[in-house]
Amino acid sequence: MNIPEQSRFAIYALGIFFAYFLYGIVQEKLTRGRYGDQVQPDGNVGERYTYTLALVWVQCLCNYLFAKGMLAVKPQKEDTTKTGYYAASSLTYLLAMVSTNMALRWVPYPTAVVGKSAKPIPVMILGVLIGRKSYSWTRYACVLTIVLGVILFMFKESKVSNLPAETTGLGELLLFLSLTMDGLTGAIQERMRAASAPSGQQMMLSMNYWSTLMLGAAMIGTGEGMAFIQFAIRHSEVWLHLSMIALCGALGQLFIFLMVASFGPLACSVVTTTRKFFTVLCSVLLFGNVLIARQWLGALLVFAALFIDMIYGKKQHSAAASKKPPGEGKLKEEQKKLTS
Repeated sequence: MNIPEQSRFAIYALGIFFAYFLYGIVQEKLTRGRYGDQVQPDGNVGERYTYTLALVWVQCLCNYLFAKGMLAVKPQKEDTTKTGYYAASSLTYLLAMVSTNMALRWVPYPTAVVGKSAKPIPVMILGVLIGRKSYSWTRYACVLTIVLGVILFMFKESKVSNLPAETTGLGELLLFLSLTMDGLTGAIQERMRAASAPSGQQMMLSMNYWSTLMLGAAMIGTGEGMAFIQFAIRHSEVWLHLSMIALCGALGQLFIFLMVASFGPLACSVVTTTRKFFTVLCSVLLFGNVLIARQWLGALLVFAALFIDMIYGKKQHSAAASKKPPGEGKLKEEQKKLTS
């Protein structure tokens, strides 16, 4: 069945929204909950789950098996993408994730959210410099406006942390590293799309294969793998939470790779960035929380930018279609709109 491009974008975006909404709920239950009834040195009852590498490793392994199963049920054309692309993309993806988690030790969570909201900017810049992608000035303006709107909406003033002076810049440096790795990941994926155009399932399979190997080596080297196994033996209920996280993560990542394969990394980064915005906005509308003027301004900027990009994209699509001779095939990737 040939699904129209706009409908496919909506399906992929909604899939990302709902899968990671559920993912966030279960992840918070896993990482902020306590297991067992033994009194800890800090006076609290129950152990905390602190095995970040193991959590990501389980997700990557399940994502790999999920993609493997889909390709077994519905085989596709041979993936001719260079192995180096997948290995490099997996490494930059993991470095971005680890850098963000490490940054939270030195910066408050709102700062991390604001920093990561700028993800589309390095994706766009490095996509041009390394991925050989080109965008119109209207596209640049729309993306920058969306990022600004998300920052205005999500930012919350917080008290200055009591961190030592020598560590105050380390968290920001790690966030900058994470954003740089996000941009490199997007640029490498643009090269993949231009060179061999792998499907979403093929990208999911190969990237998670390399991620599983890299994380497995890191777990062995740090000793976290053995500590995780001992924790899971003591508290078997953790497997239920890990299974739910793995399922939601696999579905979410499937939609992400389908989005990247069909619409490019920039469109995907905009969707994942605005996901936070729409999650908070829905919470506000459903539970009647009050928005301050700055947050209403942020909401207006996001909706305005999305609307302008939608109108601009339709005009570009219509103009290109009118110039295209009959039977010439699909529009070039450079003429695809960001949110069509």
